[in-house]
Amino acid sequence: MLKRFSFYRFTGFGLVWIIGTCVVGFSPDAHAAGKRSPQHSASSRHTKPTPDLSGHKQMGKASVFAGKLAGKKMADGTKMNPHSDNAASKTLPLGTTARVTNLQTCQSAKVTIRDRGPYVKGRILDVSPSTAHKIGITKHNGVADVKVDPITFPISHGSVKPSVTAKKTKANKHTSAVQRR
Repeated sequence: MLKRFSFYRFTGFGLVWIIGTCVVGFSPDAHAAGKRSPQHSASSRHTKPTPDLSGHKQMGKASVFAGKLAGKKMADGTKMNPHSDNAASKTLPLGTTARVTNLQTCQSAKVTIRDRGPYVKGRILDVSPSTAHKIGITKHNGVADVKVDPITFPISHGSVKPSVTAKKTKANKHTSAVQRR
């Protein structure tokens, strides 16, 4: 009776381990290290985007915040005001100021990144209705191709860092002033 119990216990553990490896996607070594197996992590859909502190421009599609979000708390803790120039980005740090330009109308506006999103594949930015109006995104088209030029980034100790494009603009102004003399 004792041998039979040990045998069933051993086979039960073996079956659980095989099923866990095949279905759930972990192995004892990866589980002990706190990691998932490569086959499972490769198919993971919810990867967190890395913050973009490069200061380089981004090109992509922008959409408008939904009207039902007015008054709701954004990621930085402020309430969403549809009449202010705020935006949501997956990769730009909260507090970043950027110039958003509609590539079809060439209209642009300065925004502050205050929220995370958009959560629709292929979009890089959500803008407030006020900003959308300024850059020519209407309810009819709803989505537009845009260029996002970061101006400043917040730094952890409370100051701001100019972006690459802001540094180039400042250098060009200085050079042209020297050339005029």
